[in-house]
Amino acid sequence: MDTIRIALVDDQKLFLQSLASLIASVPNFELVFTADDGNDCVQKLDNFKGNFPDIILMDMEMPGMDGVELNTHIHNHFPTIKTIVLSIHARERLIARMVEAGASGYLFKNCDKEELINAIETVHKRDFYINAQVLKAIQNSSHKKLASTTNINKIPIELSAREKEVLLLICQEKSSAEIANELFISVRTAEGHRNNLLTKIGCRNMAGLVLFAVKHGIYELVY
Repeated sequence: MDTIRIALVDDQKLFLQSLASLIASVPNFELVFTADDGNDCVQKLDNFKGNFPDIILMDMEMPGMDGVELNTHIHNHFPTIKTIVLSIHARERLIARMVEAGASGYLFKNCDKEELINAIETVHKRDFYINAQVLKAIQNSSHKKLASTTNINKIPIELSAREKEVLLLICQEKSSAEIANELFISVRTAEGHRNNLLTKIGCRNMAGLVLFAVKHGIYELVY
């Protein structure tokens, strides 16, 4: 199993220390560094020697540079690093802000150890992790299906039937190989559809596509 390099950013020292101990206890996880806030994280990344973290777990509300700003900075300056948000907030607007800023995952701080480990491994393998609780928060805030389909810049767009099929399979956490197999297309074609969806919708990553699908009623969570 591949080693997953992880960094932690949180201004609550006790939570940060507990999380660091948890990460260090998982055999295939390597704790690279901890940071007290966004500015501290950026400074450590700027001065970092060696391989960057694969994933950064971060809080959303921090003094100075908050999670949204840090998320955007990491996406723009360190695009190989994926981010997972750990937050107490369940409001759709805040979740959407973090995903649109480039987060690959969003977890509530009261999640259990098993889910946290699963989220880290899923983001490392499949690029995103959004659990049912987060999807419900987004879906419940979008009771009325939007009159038209628009990208994140509010520009009307139209998805083809094939693009909708691919988008639904992405929401089901299917890889490009699995999508290709299910739709009887090549892996290269499946990856092309994924990239075209990112461009057309204006998302930064796969998590953004899931958020878009839920908000527009293309993908609905049954519960």
